[in-house]
Amino acid sequence: MSRIDKDQVKYVANLARLSFTDEEIETFTTQLDDIIGFAEQLNELNTDGIEPTTHVRDMYNVMREDVVEPSLPREEALKNAPEQEDGQIKVPQIMSAD
Repeated sequence: MSRIDKDQVKYVANLARLSFTDEEIETFTTQLDDIIGFAEQLNELNTDGIEPTTHVRDMYNVMREDVVEPSLPREEALKNAPEQEDGQIKVPQIMSAD
């Protein structure tokens, strides 16, 4: 029994704004079904007494103390900016008010 069908693959592709041929849809349907089947095998494992982890090794972040320090003077920070206006870096407009 298939765990996923072509219509579901087409639906998700449409949500992602992707277009595929019928042959690609068939291939992805088979591949996704295989992936789901593999993931379902994990449900068969006995995990009683196993503490959930997010990483296989004990890891921690090594961070320095957050210390306030003086920043660059504005003139120094703007020295290499290709364009500046009113003491700020000027960048091209990427959104319009329309």
